[in-house]
Amino acid sequence: MARGKTIAITSAAVVLVAGAAGGGAWWYLHTRGTPQETAERFVGAWQSGDLAGMRAELGTPDPAFATAYDNIRKALAVESTTVRLDGVRETGDGTGRASYTATLKLKDVGEWSYSGDVDLAVVDRHWRVKWSPRAVHPDLTATTAFALKTKWPERAAITSADGDRIDGADGAQVGGSVLQLVGLLEKATAKSAARLGVPYKVGDTVGTSGLQHTFQERLAGTPDTEIELVGPDKKTVKTLGTVEGRTGEGLETTLDMRVQRAAVEAVRDLKKTAALVAIRPSSGEILAVVNNEGGFNRALDGNYPPGSTFKAITAVGLLAEGMSPGDRVTCPKDVTVGGLPIRNSHHAAYGSVSLSDSFAYSCNTTFAPLTKERLSADKLLSTAELFGFNKPLDIGVTAAKGSFPKAESDAELAAESFGQGRITASPLMMASVAAALADGTWRPPTLVPSIKQETQPQALPEAVMSNMHRMMSAVVTKGTAKDAGLPQGTRGKTGTAEYGGQDDLKTHAWFIGFRGEVAFAVIVEEGSGGGAVAAPVAADFLRALG
Repeated sequence: MARGKTIAITSAAVVLVAGAAGGGAWWYLHTRGTPQETAERFVGAWQSGDLAGMRAELGTPDPAFATAYDNIRKALAVESTTVRLDGVRETGDGTGRASYTATLKLKDVGEWSYSGDVDLAVVDRHWRVKWSPRAVHPDLTATTAFALKTKWPERAAITSADGDRIDGADGAQVGGSVLQLVGLLEKATAKSAARLGVPYKVGDTVGTSGLQHTFQERLAGTPDTEIELVGPDKKTVKTLGTVEGRTGEGLETTLDMRVQRAAVEAVRDLKKTAALVAIRPSSGEILAVVNNEGGFNRALDGNYPPGSTFKAITAVGLLAEGMSPGDRVTCPKDVTVGGLPIRNSHHAAYGSVSLSDSFAYSCNTTFAPLTKERLSADKLLSTAELFGFNKPLDIGVTAAKGSFPKAESDAELAAESFGQGRITASPLMMASVAAALADGTWRPPTLVPSIKQETQPQALPEAVMSNMHRMMSAVVTKGTAKDAGLPQGTRGKTGTAEYGGQDDLKTHAWFIGFRGEVAFAVIVEEGSGGGAVAAPVAADFLRALG
């Protein structure tokens, strides 16, 4: 009996082992996953740019796999990829096919969509991708690659405020100063094409300076772009698709060509280097920019000591502190402030005068002591910054900001009171100062109205504006500019700015001012004096405007 029990137990064990073996064989022989799941993982990894995830779904590694996807991404400048799985079906014993639609966003070109298939097969009991180059695109082969071919639209125009073309195209007659603003067009080099990126290629027309450079993409638009397959010789094998481009958008400037021509005539015959900038006070719009010599655009990017034109800013500070034009002050031949010896131009002395007359005669020996007594370094700095000093200028081309460092001593404060020391300004900057004095509000100068200015307008102390107009009128009627021939109604301030070493001290001649809706600044390099040299240029300019 004991023996019978033993046999029964053994038989049961044999049955259990056989059942286990049969179940294990069934599990081992069964194919894992589905074609749908494999296809979903593959296209999902493709969409996210996960090459490792895509490679994990391959049945057999292919050395061309990574190269094919890198080529389409780089050659077409693909910014993003969207892949939609359209359907998956089994095509035979252990084979299948997944259909997809890929949409590629190409940088600066647009979107391109196409459809294709990914082959699937069972490999080692798992559904895998049976990869070939045609999985990337139905027409891609092992010997072809992607490329772009572009055709650019006609470049858009740069115009003046009244719509006249000023970029030299279509036979437009414009002067050198305007073309200096507009800038140059040249053939793209390898460096500039790489900087601009796709779709730019060596030889394409690009702006290399001025507004043409700043607004390259806007003016050029985008080209019609053909997506091509090319062979090893770079010749086109097949055109796969076309993305329509976009025509360029024109660029309007604030230049007034009537004002520009008057400015050109005013500086044309000068023997010395000069520049003139005109601005509309009520808006800050730049009406004219002129240099009488090519090369460096000193009108916008020059860094000059403003000289006594800066007294207009100092005077605003003094008036805001309670002084009035009729206050009696002294204008001696010489003074010393903080150890700095100060004199007037030509060693002039006027004795006891009104504040207005000391401004009209441009008395350094009045303004330096008054600034030390009534204005601190902080107050003069804050007054200068009301007029846009130390603020960036965004006009669409390079333009130097006015620089006003805070005085570090009484001597430096005295020098700054009449525009010397470390102060620098361009004619554009000083024209914006004149515009602010005309209107009562400093506005960031504007050349391209579509540029959104980050620097906000700043109102000047309202109570001092009428007094400033009175004092600037006196400069023209009885002061340093009385012999310049300026038209009635002109208000301004002369400046003679010293520069260079003590052994070779030279001067620039300045005049800033306004009349009606035109404010301006004139500089004549190495001019002997603002009243004698720069103010007559302004007179010619204003008379030409009528």
